[in-house]
Formats: sequence, C-alpha cells, structure tokens
Amino acid sequence: MNQSRTLPETQKKSGAAPVYFLTVGERGIVRIWYSEGALCLYEQKSSDAIISSDKDDLKGGFVSAVLLPLAQGVLCVTADQRFFFYNLDESDEGKCDLKVSKRLIGYNEEIVDLKFLGDEEKFLAVATNLEQVRMYDLSSMTCVYELPGHTDIVLCLDTVVFSGHILLASGSKDHTVRIWDTESKSCICVAAGHMGAVGAVAFSKKAKNFFVSGSSDRTIKVWNFASIPDLGGISKSIKLSSQAAVAAHDKDINSVAVAPNDSLVCTGSQDRTARIWKLPDLVPILVLRGHKRGVWCVEFSPVDQCVMTASGDKTIKIWALSDGSCLKTFEGHTASVLRASFLTRGTQFVSSGADGLLKLWTIKSNECIATFDQHEDKIWAMAVGKKTEMLATGGSDSLVNLWHDCTATDEEEALLKEEEVALKDQELLNALADTDYVKAIQLAFELRRPYKLLNVFTELYRSTHLFQQRTRSGSGTESNT
Repeated sequence: MNQSRTLPETQKKSGAAPVYFLTVGERGIVRIWYSEGALCLYEQKSSDAIISSDKDDLKGGFVSAVLLPLAQGVLCVTADQRFFFYNLDESDEGKCDLKVSKRLIGYNEEIVDLKFLGDEEKFLAVATNLEQVRMYDLSSMTCVYELPGHTDIVLCLDTVVFSGHILLASGSKDHTVRIWDTESKSCICVAAGHMGAVGAVAFSKKAKNFFVSGSSDRTIKVWNFASIPDLGGISKSIKLSSQAAVAAHDKDINSVAVAPNDSLVCTGSQDRTARIWKLPDLVPILVLRGHKRGVWCVEFSPVDQCVMTASGDKTIKIWALSDGSCLKTFEGHTASVLRASFLTRGTQFVSSGADGLLKLWTIKSNECIATFDQHEDKIWAMAVGKKTEMLATGGSDSLVNLWHDCTATDEEEALLKEEEVALKDQELLNALADTDYVKAIQLAFELRRPYKLLNVFTELYRSTHLFQQRTRSGSGTESNT
C-alpha cells in the first residue's frame, strides 16, 4: 500500500514539485520515498505492528496507510483493526524518525484477563487472544503501548510494585511466565519450566519478591526474583529457576492466589477441588471438596482466615482455613461463576459468570444486593482496584467495562429526594389550608399520593356543595322578599 503527496515548499527550479510517498506492507515497516531516482529517505528499524504467530488467523503488518492533512503525520492500519498515528520527530543531528503518538484498537477479540497497574491505578493491562499484553490509559481508554515477547496467547496477568518498579507478570500458552518492567516496557525475567499452558499466576502480597504459577500440566511452581540486583538496569531478560514445584491437581489448574501474609497459597482446578499449600516449600495442608464442577477462581479474604472459591456449578463458597469446612454458599448465577473478588475490607464480594452478569453480594446476610447486565457474553476477566475499588470487567464480547462505586452518591441523592418530598408534603398541607385546590391536586399527583388526592377532591366537593347550598338559600330568601 502506498500514499503519495506533493510538498510545494520544496519545488524544483523547473517549477514542478517533487513527490514524496510512503509504502507499508506485511512486514509492518513504514518507508518514505522520494520520486526522483526512487530514493528511500526513511525506513523504520522495527515494526510497531506485531505480527501474530497464528498465520492462519492474521497476516500481520499494515494493510493501509495515509498521509494526514496539515502535516499531522501518518496513519497506518493493521489487519486486526489497529490504528497507528505517527508523528515525525527530528533529532538534534537532523535525523528524522516516526514515533507512535496514539493507538486505537478497533477490535480486542476475547478478553481473558485484566489488571490495574501501580498504586495510582492509572493504567489497565489487558490480555486478549493475542501474544501481546496491551496497556490502556484509563483517562482516555486508549492503548498507549503493547508488550510483545510471548509466542502464543497470553492467558493470565498479575501485578506488583517492587523496589519502586511496577512489575507485570504474564502467563501464556507458550509454557512461560514473563515479568515486565512497565516503566522501561521491557521483559526483565522469563520463567520457563512448565510443560503446558500457564493459566494462573500470582505475586507475593507481602515480600513481593516471588510469584507462583499454575499450569495445565497440573503443577504449581514458586519463582523468586529477589536476587536480581537492579531491575531498571537490565538489558537482557534473565532466566529464572523454580524454587519449588509440586504436582498439585488431577486436572488443569485455573487459578492461584497467595495469602496476604505470604504463608499460604491456594489453587483451584478443573478436578472440582481447591487446595491449600504452605509456602515456600508447597507442603499440602488442606483439600477443599464440595464443588460439583471445576473451580475457576480462588481468593483469600483480606481480613479473615478464610478463602473464597468460584465454580462451574454456579456457586461461590467461603471456606475456613482452620479446618477446611465450608462456611457459606452463595447461589444466584445461572451459569458458571468465572471470577470472584472481595470488596470493602472483606464484607462484600463481587462475582462474574458465563451468564454475562456481574453480581454484588453481602457476606453477612448471604444476599445478592445488586445485579448488573452490561455484557453480552461470558465475563472471563475482572480486576478490582485496591486504592479506589474501581472495577474492570471484560469477556467474550470483546468489551472492557469500568465500574465505579456510587454508594455514597446514591445515598446523597436519596437524602435530597427525601428532603424534596418533605417540602412538597408541607406545601400540600399549606395549599389545603389556603383552599388552593388546584395547587393541592397538582402536588398530590407529583407525590403520587392517591389517598391524599382523594381527600383533596372530597374537600373540594364538600366546599363546592356547601357553596351551592348557600347560594340557593340566598336566592330563595331574596325571592320571598
């Protein structure tokens, strides 16, 4: 694909303006050419349009390009509906380079995991059915950059702040876990050792210097990166070795969670059980049995000695860590429950399922207090912000929805509404006292008070009837006179 444009400010002596044009293709490289002598003026060193390894699905590279008017740069489009906006930057040495100023994602495919990044939670990491992890700026919901490196689909994500660096872990179908430094946008560690797809990964919550991975090979492994001296100065990915490994389940492992004090790890599997292991040696402690289908998600309570599991049997269960007994069971979803996470210091939790519903539960009363239907298909991914408790959900409908806690706003609106109703009630009483029946009827309609409206009409009829009687009596007296 090529696009040409005449630049009048560089006209030749003959009066004809030289023509500059650009070409793009499957390699994803942008080239700018000069028509005189077919001279290539600029060529990108590397492609921003990452080529997919699934050759049957995507061809990769660019399929179209256009020079934007008024020297606003270049727009390139990929086969998977990504839009790259380039600006022309000139260095002090006079060299020019094309820099991506904005990315627009036209299609996200199926979203399999989400995570908020950093203490401020200004960015959202998104894993789709691709080999790259996409980073979104929450203020504009635009994709600011991508993290390429995996050779197969990314299945799971987790994040932690370690030594001032925001780290992101990604597990993939290529059997590896990669640790990314989001500031340098580079892969600093690679954990290879699983024999199957890595479907679950979880960072340490206290020490924050190790992570646990779970795989379809039915094993879990502990990886430690505390010995890395300087995370910011790594130029090449460091290969990690597992500190502990154990054959944990009889089927694929779907979820892994580390306890807030780093003493325990919980795993959930398609074999219908969740298991508790002691860190760092992965010594088995408890087996949680009771679900009738596979366990899709596990999470420790932030305050209590219990763990929560979500299952394909449409239920969520809370278990005691002391003896492994089931404390509570929550029913309400009409299909598999795929994600569950604690809220408001462990007093509530939110769940998402294959029925496309997001549900908010109160643990003490065992009640579902709210149900939200904003997805058209399975909700595979859910992330809860630790600071703001903002919620992000994504699923098979390729949508990412952001949710904000509006409890305080709703309570304030309800209080204002009560005050407004009280004022109108007083106005209604005043109107009746002043025999202003038109205003009284209007207020009774607005307040939806049928009994009060009946009283107004009754009072109006009575006063009208008395007035007519007095009028007739006065007329009769005058005629007799």
